[in-house]
Amino acid sequence: MNDKTHIEIFAKRLKELIGDESVNSVAKKIGIPQATLSRYLLCQREIGLENLCRIADYFGESLDFLTGRKEY
Repeated sequence: MNDKTHIEIFAKRLKELIGDESVNSVAKKIGIPQATLSRYLLCQREIGLENLCRIADYFGESLDFLTGRKEY
């Protein structure tokens, strides 16, 4: 793995998955506050397991992919 932390990789992959959709819209659909999702995207907050699972379920991705433990 390169020098990026799991948090940075997660933020990058989350940004890619969100794409052109608004952060507010995605946050509402996932069921987490928009401010929390924004902090994840800016690497300002470490994600907890519950929200990580919610995001993985919403996008149909594995936890390993979202955190950079596996490449697809």
